[in-house]
Amino acid sequence: MSTTASSSPSPVPVPAAEPVEDPVLGAPYTAQTLVLEPDDEGEVVTTLVHRPADGPDGAVNGAVLHVHGFCDYFFHDEFAAWWTARGYDFYAVDLRKYGRSLREHQTPAYVTDLRTYDEELDAAWQLITGRDAHTRVVLSGHSTGGLLVPLWAHDRRPDALASIVLNAPWFDLRGPLLMRTVGTFVIDRVGAVLPRRVIPRTVSGLYGRSLHRDHEGEYDFDLRWKPLESLPVHTGWLRAVRRAHAALHRGLAVGVPVLVLSSDRTTAPREMGEDVHTSDVVLDVAQIRRWAPYVGARHLTLVTVPRARHDVVLSRPEVREVVYDELARWESAYRTASR
Repeated sequence: MSTTASSSPSPVPVPAAEPVEDPVLGAPYTAQTLVLEPDDEGEVVTTLVHRPADGPDGAVNGAVLHVHGFCDYFFHDEFAAWWTARGYDFYAVDLRKYGRSLREHQTPAYVTDLRTYDEELDAAWQLITGRDAHTRVVLSGHSTGGLLVPLWAHDRRPDALASIVLNAPWFDLRGPLLMRTVGTFVIDRVGAVLPRRVIPRTVSGLYGRSLHRDHEGEYDFDLRWKPLESLPVHTGWLRAVRRAHAALHRGLAVGVPVLVLSSDRTTAPREMGEDVHTSDVVLDVAQIRRWAPYVGARHLTLVTVPRARHDVVLSRPEVREVVYDELARWESAYRTASR
């Protein structure tokens, strides 16, 4: 993936269905299907979910565009409501082959180049800044979405981009040095010739259980779209991620204020317990802190949230209060930021 700035989001119109009431979250959310270029599996779409601003004074301070992570889709009602109460139109994409955008003929989450997602991010940006005339947009990304967002922002450098919020962004491969070096070399070679080979791995499902209300959590999400044991990982997809990591590690230049949120520690529990609820069991938070400066922010704010889960806005209620307090302080400080 190139780290050289490219063009702004394409002005070419993207075919789109009319927005309808979101069948997942219901009113006031709407969902709009955007038709993308087909790939070798056939039809491809993305879905733009929208919740309108509802601040107390009726003022609209801008918009937020949120990008989810791997084995995920948008269901974060509290997160959206927090932004809309502060006067932001809130948008989220379900990327191709995820959530609302997944079709029966598709391999979930499968791409072989993370720049493939430029098409749907461009399309969403066109609607937000064109049709809806927003001139100030905050980009938000979680986990793999937290890797996509700065790469896209670096390449596109859109004028309306005001700031970026990264929630536990996936900036490097967790694991021993050998995996990040020799293992990455092997994945790069195998992924090029056998991109659909599934990488054997064991997922405990503890993280998903800590979130879902039918287990030890408080959230209701579709287990077909966000299964407890995660989704299969293909060599072509992991090759794409590692190449994106390499691009980040060479250094980006997003040029706007960036907030990076993460837990204070990483653990690897083998059974359900407090560690599952009070640490990042998915990513290495030390890697997040190490590589955060490489996004090339105008002002970089690193916030470590004690006892947070991997997705910090899905932490326990008392931890979420800290997250939103930190987010409010940062948003207020940079609300008037311009390029």
